[in-house]
Amino acid sequence: MRRLRKFVFWMLGLGLFGALVGGAGLVYVLWHYGRDLPDYKALANYDPAMVTRVHAGDGELLAEYATENRVFVPLSAIPKEVIGAFLSAEDKTFYEHPGVDPMGILNAMIINLRHIGTDRRPVGASTITQQVAKNFLLTNQVSLERKVKEAILAFRIEQTYSKNRILELYLNEIYLGFGSYGVASAALNYFDKSLSELTLAEAAFLGALPKAPNNYNPMAHYEAALDRRNWVIGRMLEDGRITKAQADEARKEPLVVHRHRSTDTADGHYFSEDVRRQLVDLFGEHELYEGGLSVSTSLNPTMQEEADQALRQGLVDYDRRHGWRGALKHLDLSADGHWQALLKQQERPDGAGDWSLALVLEVGKEAATIGLPDGSQGRIPMSELKWARATLPDQRFGVTPSRPSDVLSAGDLVLVSPVEPGKEGEAASRDKKPAGVYGLRQIPNVNGALVALDPHTGRVLAMAGGFSYGRSEFNRATQAQRQTGSAFKPFVYLTAMDNGFTPASIVLDGPFVIDQGPGLGKWRPANYENDFLGPTPLRIGLEKSRNLMTIRLAQAIGMDKILDYAMRFGVFARRPEPVLSLALGAGETTLLRLTSAYAELVNGGKQIEPSLIDRVQSKTGETVWRHDKRQCPSCDEPFTGQRPPKLPDNRKQLVDPISAYQVVSMLQGVVDRGTGAGLRQVGITLGGKTGTTNEYQDAWFVGFSPDLAIGVYVGFDQPRTLGRHETGAHAALPIWRYFAKAVFKGKPDIPFRRPDGVSLVRIVHDTGRPAGPGDTRGVIWEAFKPGTEPSAQTAYEPLDPTPSTGPVGPENPYAPGAANPYAPGYANQGGAYQGQAGAASPYQQPPAGPYQGQQPYPTQEGQTAAQPGYPQPPAQPQNGATAGGLY
Repeated sequence: MRRLRKFVFWMLGLGLFGALVGGAGLVYVLWHYGRDLPDYKALANYDPAMVTRVHAGDGELLAEYATENRVFVPLSAIPKEVIGAFLSAEDKTFYEHPGVDPMGILNAMIINLRHIGTDRRPVGASTITQQVAKNFLLTNQVSLERKVKEAILAFRIEQTYSKNRILELYLNEIYLGFGSYGVASAALNYFDKSLSELTLAEAAFLGALPKAPNNYNPMAHYEAALDRRNWVIGRMLEDGRITKAQADEARKEPLVVHRHRSTDTADGHYFSEDVRRQLVDLFGEHELYEGGLSVSTSLNPTMQEEADQALRQGLVDYDRRHGWRGALKHLDLSADGHWQALLKQQERPDGAGDWSLALVLEVGKEAATIGLPDGSQGRIPMSELKWARATLPDQRFGVTPSRPSDVLSAGDLVLVSPVEPGKEGEAASRDKKPAGVYGLRQIPNVNGALVALDPHTGRVLAMAGGFSYGRSEFNRATQAQRQTGSAFKPFVYLTAMDNGFTPASIVLDGPFVIDQGPGLGKWRPANYENDFLGPTPLRIGLEKSRNLMTIRLAQAIGMDKILDYAMRFGVFARRPEPVLSLALGAGETTLLRLTSAYAELVNGGKQIEPSLIDRVQSKTGETVWRHDKRQCPSCDEPFTGQRPPKLPDNRKQLVDPISAYQVVSMLQGVVDRGTGAGLRQVGITLGGKTGTTNEYQDAWFVGFSPDLAIGVYVGFDQPRTLGRHETGAHAALPIWRYFAKAVFKGKPDIPFRRPDGVSLVRIVHDTGRPAGPGDTRGVIWEAFKPGTEPSAQTAYEPLDPTPSTGPVGPENPYAPGAANPYAPGYANQGGAYQGQAGAASPYQQPPAGPYQGQQPYPTQEGQTAAQPGYPQPPAQPQNGATAGGLY
């Protein structure tokens, strides 16, 4: 008995000693690993990286920017099915344990002992609290040290934070695959749903993902994903979170993934990228990619879609006019293997849109037979190949092909799109089923841009920066600095209207020569048609885009003054040198700047700032930036039947509203009677101006309705000729027309708004004189400022047509001392020139002088160039500059 008692005491002592040693060891371990642990109290200031979302004007999601695709959702907004799925799958005793689950650890140890000698990964027993500690404060390193630190932190976290707060952190931080951080992001990325829209089966699938998201990716491992989802459903049933009927129904539901739409393929990618750059400038990259900003933009999705389609169609039209550059590549059809396998190996090029790859299998007399990716065959008839002339240097036209073999060979890899039966030569509509007839397509190598904005606010409603964002991210609406050509002329005429001229003022349309200085030769600008109209009203000068009239007008006013107005309207980012060639569009600017300047014309001369972003809100909903800075204190007052508050108009007035209206009226004439006549078929009140630069390198059309300003630019990224006759009216205006027809369809026709005080007088369009009782044709209503209206007795002093300093002679008829056939004494039909009553009209017989026999004749303006107050700028262009305005 004594020996037994002694043994018991010895064993108790040994046990006590072991406990003391073990306790001391545990204390040491806790001290050793716990002394340099991260500060778990930092979780109180949890500020996760969140997705910045950019929305269109109607709320449609446009783009997302993030380092981690996360949408933070409070626990109260997470459905109980989602919470239950994660608790059953990851930690069913979460609300009972103190941060570590001892029974779970014991079970994991037993399982791992059984797996010794196998290649299975050790099973863990981490609780949700431990996972929070690991995800927020530790690394993913698999080691005993990390597990000890994880357990210590879990205990400390449980002592500091509530269970609900810990669960909220976990559900918003956990990575669930498909680039999803947190349950809300996963619901969007897997099912394109919000959390509240998830079914029980979908919630269970999300709960199945934390252990190994890649292994349960339904796109790659469908059966494993389905089994894991059903296992979670079973665990939820065992835990009493759902009924058997719910479980059975959920198991029957197929696992279908609806990927959230990628912003890379959304409309408006040029617009979105410009928004991104502006956000970086405003807030920095860190805030953009991690700050969870909510950005409201001005983009109109419907208008943007029309802009993309119009630009694409117009560039394709241009490209087809200039011929076929050949197949994408040539494949050897004689090699082993079926043509279908050969075709499947090929990648469709960026920019192909909805066009399909096709392989030419056979070329016959009337058509080419093609193979398509789906294994079917079709044909390209000769009618769809007639456009495919060989491309020649300088964009010249080749010979029209007469048979399919002139264009295609068996083995050619090409792009095609279906055409409607019986409508060869036209693209098929998407709602019509083709009958095996296809058209040959080609990705243009020319490019361009279209921008549309609200002229009253500057809000950019649509922006197409190129044919394909996938081929080139360069935004030709905002980044391309190109010469404007005659699209700049309205600002020359605006300066004139604001400085004493009227639309009926007469200017000489005749030869003009300037000696540019020693060794530089003479500058001889010309009209596009290489003809002269003689004494002509300013209105016609702008409507018909007469270069020589514009140059004389600019010289009379002074380029410095014209540039003052151009800078005031924001045409240029930096003030260019005041050379005379700027009047014809030699200056460079962007499409967005020029379109915004036109918008300031049609809004009555009020300053606007073009903007893509309406408002930016922080992740907490606070507005941190907005485009409209106007204050509205009464907007917060409760509605009691009072009239809506009116926001103040704080836009700066840039010019006399009547001057702006006079130019708008003249630009309406460009569409009604001038170079923009191709827009008459749109059927509503429009105004605008074409622009073409030397060698046909750039083509523009910028115009407006009373409530929308639109600009179009076409050109090569590396400047070269677009080809002979590819003017603004031919290359850019059709794109403008495509877009205008779509966006104005069904809209009422609204006239341009006249400012107060404008005086309307009936005048003869061709002469500028007041219309008499017998005048019935060619009579228009012209806008004048009060006191400047013409009358039959109005007398004008002729503009001295001797500004040049070159020698007298046939090349320079306006040098000092040269004969001046339009000096005082010649009478204009409308009394526009002071002279003897009944004097011979220069419109009837050409006067003696250097233009005898030429048609028509040079005259000068009825306001004097040598008049005091008009500065005389340097006449010559800058070295290397060209006079841009052609047409």
